[in-house]
Amino acid sequence: MKKTFLAMLIALMAVFTLVACSDESTTEDKEVKETPATSETEATKETETAYPITIKHALGETVIEEKPERVVTIQWGNQDVALALGVVPVGFSAANFGVQDDSGLLPWTKEKLDELGVTEPNVFMDTDGLDFEAISDAKPDVILASYSGITQEDYDLLIQIAPVVAYPTSPWTTTWREQVELSSLGMGMAEEGKKLIADVEGMLAEKLAEYPQIEGKKVVWVNFSEKDLSQLHIYTNVDSRVSFLVELGMSVPESITELMTDPTSYSLNLSTENTEALYDADLIIGYGNDELLATIQADPLLGKIPAVERGSVAFITADTPLVAAGTPNPLSIAYTIDEYLELISGAIDKINE
Repeated sequence: MKKTFLAMLIALMAVFTLVACSDESTTEDKEVKETPATSETEATKETETAYPITIKHALGETVIEEKPERVVTIQWGNQDVALALGVVPVGFSAANFGVQDDSGLLPWTKEKLDELGVTEPNVFMDTDGLDFEAISDAKPDVILASYSGITQEDYDLLIQIAPVVAYPTSPWTTTWREQVELSSLGMGMAEEGKKLIADVEGMLAEKLAEYPQIEGKKVVWVNFSEKDLSQLHIYTNVDSRVSFLVELGMSVPESITELMTDPTSYSLNLSTENTEALYDADLIIGYGNDELLATIQADPLLGKIPAVERGSVAFITADTPLVAAGTPNPLSIAYTIDEYLELISGAIDKINE
């Protein structure tokens, strides 16, 4: 069945390509829409965006003719932005790490769904690839994918189902603010999106006031592999994990930023022979545990990195949902910020021990 459906999509794509590549999905032949994903309040009506809306992004230009009632989100965390705005997607992708059960739901997503009275969300178990048939079956009016890694081929298939809001510049580099801005615009809720951003900013300012030692510290996000310590994987400034750390008041050492030659790449590799580039870091953040820290401290090259030597390393372990909060959105930030700031400040406090 799925092969037949995909074949039909590919055939349709070929026909559309001969005419022009447009992000508008036809609505004339749609069936009568089912129950809206959320009801409009008076405030929403007052701030409703004028249509049509045109959204430019890395994969094209999307035109939304009227306020979407059925919202689908795909890939990582986009459902959380919709939920934070009070919109329950009629379908969304399962989280593929940090989940403690087989629900595909991270705890902050589950918490918000419970708050909105949703007990059986339509979760796409698509961690091995987009389930185009399930997406189509959800009958979306818009597909939100502002934080994603969809390809041009994926996009060209998806727009045969509904207009798609893709990432602004490159895969997996959309900041939490950009996620809110793009998704809220795509749902006709731009003003509500601005308020959500302001609310998150206010909450962060209040939390950061409790941790003044974080301000001005130099940080590098490094992923170490215990199986191969010859190469280090570093997230760059355009990665949302790192941009969030900068928002918290930290900065990336110049010795690392000068290695970032591709402005669209969210990561780079560094040979362990060049670990001097990490010497200026006040702290290192990454995925790992105490055993990994002991391993790199015992390494003749890695162990010489000042932050590693004194233990100014904030490792996020795989047995906590915090491992999934490094790529932030409004719900994950609110749920994990206390734990995250405590982890970071604990690593910083070791500087003066």
